[in-house]
Amino acid sequence: MTTIQRTPIVPQRVRSIGGHSFAFLPHRFLREGFFASLTPDQQRLYLLLVLAADRNGLSFYHYDSICSLLEIPLESYVRARNALIDKDLIAFDGTRFQVLSLPDQPRFDNPTALRSDEDRYERAPATIRSIVRRSLGAGRRDTP
Repeated sequence: MTTIQRTPIVPQRVRSIGGHSFAFLPHRFLREGFFASLTPDQQRLYLLLVLAADRNGLSFYHYDSICSLLEIPLESYVRARNALIDKDLIAFDGTRFQVLSLPDQPRFDNPTALRSDEDRYERAPATIRSIVRRSLGAGRRDTP
C-alpha cells in the first residue's frame, strides 16, 4: 500500500485565512456533486460570490461589476443568479448576496421540453450540431 505524501510542495506558500477576507468552499461541494450540478456560468458566479463574501457569506457586488468581472452578458448573469437561488446555494435580496451553507444534496437542472418551433431550432442538440457543422464547412451531409 502506498502512502500519500501530505507535506506541502512549497512550505513557505501554505495558504491561510487572513484578517481581511474569508473565503472557502467545503470539500463536499466537489465530493457530493454540487460542482457538477452547475453550468460554467453558475460555477463562475458562485466562485466570485464566495470570494467576495464576508464571514457571513454576504457581498454587495452590483450586477454591472459582476458582468464585467465574469465577462458575461446581463442575460447570462440573470440566468446563473436565478439558478443558484433555485439550487438553494445563494440568497439575494435585490442588493445583497448571501452564499448559503450547502443544502443536503445538490439540485440538478431539469431539461425543459422543446415545445415551440423556435425551441426545437434553437435548443435541439441535432439542430445545433448541424448548424455548427455547416458554419465550419464540415461537409454537405450531417453524419457523425
